[in-house]
Amino acid sequence: MSLGYAEKLSFIEDVGKVGMTEFFDSSHVLQEKIERLVKMIQKSKHLVVFTGAGISTSCGIPDFRGPKGIWTLQVKILNPISVRANLYLKHLPFHRAMPSITHMALVELEKAGILKFVISQDALPPKEMLPAEKHCRMADLLLCLGTSLQITPACNLPLKCLRGGGKMVIVNLQKTPKDKNASLVIHGFVDKVIAGVMDFLSIRIPPYVRIDLFQIIITRSLSADKKFVNWTLQVASVHALKAPLPFLKSIEVSFSDAQKYKAAILHEQPFNLKRRTVTTEAFEILLKLNFSDGCGCLCTQINIPFGFKLYIQITHSSIAALLFIRGLRKLYLAAVQGLNGCCNLDKDTVIQDLREKAIQDICCGQNAVIERILAPRTEFTVHAVVTSIKAFESESDSLNNDVKRATESINGTQTSQKRSKGRKRKSIF
Repeated sequence: MSLGYAEKLSFIEDVGKVGMTEFFDSSHVLQEKIERLVKMIQKSKHLVVFTGAGISTSCGIPDFRGPKGIWTLQVKILNPISVRANLYLKHLPFHRAMPSITHMALVELEKAGILKFVISQDALPPKEMLPAEKHCRMADLLLCLGTSLQITPACNLPLKCLRGGGKMVIVNLQKTPKDKNASLVIHGFVDKVIAGVMDFLSIRIPPYVRIDLFQIIITRSLSADKKFVNWTLQVASVHALKAPLPFLKSIEVSFSDAQKYKAAILHEQPFNLKRRTVTTEAFEILLKLNFSDGCGCLCTQINIPFGFKLYIQITHSSIAALLFIRGLRKLYLAAVQGLNGCCNLDKDTVIQDLREKAIQDICCGQNAVIERILAPRTEFTVHAVVTSIKAFESESDSLNNDVKRATESINGTQTSQKRSKGRKRKSIF
């Protein structure tokens, strides 16, 4: 899926008002409104956030009714295929989109116990309406972010908080039909408003670390004379063997003994390599995974120890083989652990360690094994890899950095002038 919901849209005749004019509060007015919003949040006991497509435009995902929204383009172009082509050229592929500062801020507000419930009107099936209505009635503050509030029946949910004495705040670039009901309307970029709110609340927004999973499958079989082992290496999705791995562009395969074994480059998915080697030899398979465009780094490398003798014990273990065939996974893993020293890995701990290391290094490409299963003739290894990291700058950090750069620029110019004058004096005397 390259564009998510945008790619699958069909032509819709009645899309309401589109291409609406955007309004921007002045910086002074915007700052005052953000401070008012912060005070309202601090007094709130049951904050509910109601989101629309506008909170994702900074992620490269188009909205619907904005100047370049999906439905706006549909009305202008009158051709669904041309609309999708236009979106494909101008927007980031959906599978590489990352959360915005707003998405991450909502997570931190929930963790802090401030945010009680989030409603995403773009994904409200009937069964989700009941809890949404319940929390809207309970809300003493309902914050609408990046929505034109035109989609019924979801757009009427925020009004339910008013019946219980709650207040509604709308943050959107376009005017909405519900503006007259709001206690505060802010015309500004949602990310900028929320960043300001988090700054006033002194809540730090951590970097977003994207971790993708894939599996490496190695299958072995002995030749008739038992002198050689025929083996296949496959890099596949954890969801299905033929499912795409959108974050991988190609894989370069080489070996620790480069003179004996020829390297290869795998360009097409599914990534498969077949080889025949001597059973008595042990070596390392070196995999260089080249990431697709949109990832935070170019590549990562994984080294795989390979030796047929390591697996002979399992191959000849009738007990382990029988347990595996019968699907008794826990008993099988226990048998394999006893035979080969394998251990069950704590997936959550490994992934958390990867995330912390990526944040510490401020880079991606780190990888680790999160699951390993040794079966007769086959080894399954699931890997986690950091493919992107995105840090978020607070409003105060942004301002301080701007001042710092300006100061350094001024100081640098002054220093350069002083040195220049100094050199001239020296040449005179």
